Order: sequence, then C-alpha cells, then structure tokens
Amino acid sequence: MNASPSQPRPAEWTETQGLLPSVERDLPAGRHQFHKEQMMAQIHEDLRTDRTPIRPALAPRRRNPFLRRAIVLPAAAFGLAGAVVAGVALSGGNGGGGRASLTTGPALTTQIGAADAKGAPQLLDRISLAAAEVSMPTPHAGQFVYIASKVASTYPRTIDNKTTVVSQELHSRQVWNSLDGKNGWLIEAGETSDKGMTLSSGTPIDSAYDALVKLPTDPAQLLQRIYRDSDAHRDPEVPRDQAAFVAIGDLLTESYPPADLTAALYKAAAKIPGVVAVDDAVDAVGRHGVGIARQNDAAGERTEWIFDKKTLQFLGERNVVVKKVADSPFKVGTVTFTSAITQRAIVDASKQVPGQAG
Repeated sequence: MNASPSQPRPAEWTETQGLLPSVERDLPAGRHQFHKEQMMAQIHEDLRTDRTPIRPALAPRRRNPFLRRAIVLPAAAFGLAGAVVAGVALSGGNGGGGRASLTTGPALTTQIGAADAKGAPQLLDRISLAAAEVSMPTPHAGQFVYIASKVASTYPRTIDNKTTVVSQELHSRQVWNSLDGKNGWLIEAGETSDKGMTLSSGTPIDSAYDALVKLPTDPAQLLQRIYRDSDAHRDPEVPRDQAAFVAIGDLLTESYPPADLTAALYKAAAKIPGVVAVDDAVDAVGRHGVGIARQNDAAGERTEWIFDKKTLQFLGERNVVVKKVADSPFKVGTVTFTSAITQRAIVDASKQVPGQAG
C-alpha cells in the first residue's frame, strides 16, 4: 500500500491551472482544510447556535476512524456558510502561531469520469488481491506511522457581499501518529507553523495502528463494525451508506492498515450499495488512474478513491461535484477536495522522515 514518493508535475491536471495569487485576504490559517473537518464542523455548530463569525480552530479533535474528516455540508447551509466565511475572511490576520495563508485562485475543476456500477465488484476484487500481496513492515512499540501527502480544497468566499468559489494552492501535509494513537504531529503548509503542531489529546483514537490490527478481517464482519461506528458519529444529513464508504476512505488515507485488513476493507466496500467504478480519475499531483466511488445525492458530490491503472496501488482521493444542488455555490465538475499520498512509512520518532537517522 506504499504510495510512490514520486511527485510528477501536474502538467495535464486541470485542477491546478490558473491558481494565481488573490488580492483579497484568505481565511485565517486553520479555518478551512483542516481536513475540512474543522470548518465544516464549526459551521454546523454555528447553525445550531447562530454565532458569527466562527472562531479559528487551534487544534483538531480526536476522531473515530469512521468519523469523516470532511463532513458533508447540507445544501441548506451554504448560505450561512458563505456569511460565516465572509466574517472570518474580513477579520484579517493569519490566526497567529506563525501560520501563513495559502494562495487561492479559481475553483479546481475536472472532467467527470464515467461511472460503472456493474464493474465495481470486479475492480474491487482485483484491488483487494493486489493489496493483500503488498509487503508491509511490522512496526514495534515506540515507532510512528508517517504519511506525506499533497492536498487542496475548495470553498465559497464572500467579500463585500460577493461570493466566489476559490481553491487553495496544492500544498504539502505530513502526519506522524504513534502506534497507540496517543501522540501525533502535523505539519501542513498554511495550516500550521513551519514547526508544526501536536495532535495528542489524551485518549487513543481507533484509527491508530494498535487498534487497526484488532479489527476483523472478514469483510462482512468488518462492514458491520464500520456501519456501527459510523452510525454513532454520523451527521444526520449524511446517508448511512455514504458515511460507511467515506469511513473506509479515511482508513485508506491517513492510517497504515496491515495488508490483510486493507484487502478486507476493499471487499467490504464492494458490499456497500451505490459503489461504482470510474474509468478515469486524477489525484492531486496529476496521476491518472481508475476510481472507486460513491455519490452522495443530497450533496451532489461523488467521493472517489484513485488507484494506479497497472499496479492498482492506492494513490489518493477527491470529492467531485457531479450534480447541481439548490443553493450550492459549486458547479458540476468542481473538485471540492483532492489529495495524493506521496509517501507512507514507519519511522522511529515523531517528526522523523523516512531515511533520516533517528
């Protein structure tokens, strides 16, 4: 499951074209793309308490692995979301801590790949077999899971009562998590200081390696567990099957499941209604691949997992608007979030990168 550390220039990637510096001030650091979870969760809170503007989130909450880091925003909330964004954007400042706002530009867009429901089970079976054959290291106590990626997100921004959809520039993200989930570190351009920030919060998270090795590898039992845990934390606006699909995607992106569990996750995904194969999808660094996806009709978005066409190695994921939703500022073809895993490894210490002495 190790993703290739190579990062080709995205010359053919329409998502990065035209990302020019913006004269308006962006959202303060830490507002959007903390993996979208912070902004979206706070907006939901604002909807309940009618507070504006929202306060910057200074640290991520620990989450269950089956709780989506990118919470789907209900269509009815887009109006308030724009107002909230406006309040924050015009408040100025970088949010402190040495963070620098990311450059933004026109919304990321893409060609929508054709979906094939009948082809999904066969493709997932092939992906599962490929994952099971991957040789993975067996970590030991004291080590950390290290994941490097490139990410960008899209959001509505309101300035002087005018709302436009803008996208972040593609930027790097590095995460370290201890095997027990009690200690972690994040360095993300535009979201943390250059030195990064702690992710520890006292109690282990279920996506920690030590917890993952205890999950069942029987696909039916695993899916039952995923439904159970996602139901406990699911936003009521997110359909149950979509929440389960997204939950599996979370485990594929920022955790390091053992090979047998990874294979089981793909077989479990094949049992979720509405899952389709996609003939072409592009990750954040421009690598074309095949996709496994599921559409959330209420949000008009399709979540796509992207795999290398030859090796079937997991490359990354993205969310693409495939259906226009009333009151939503996003047009069909907009990429609201994109990522590419560039390296996944076991290291001996937090903040250590692969190949570096401990």
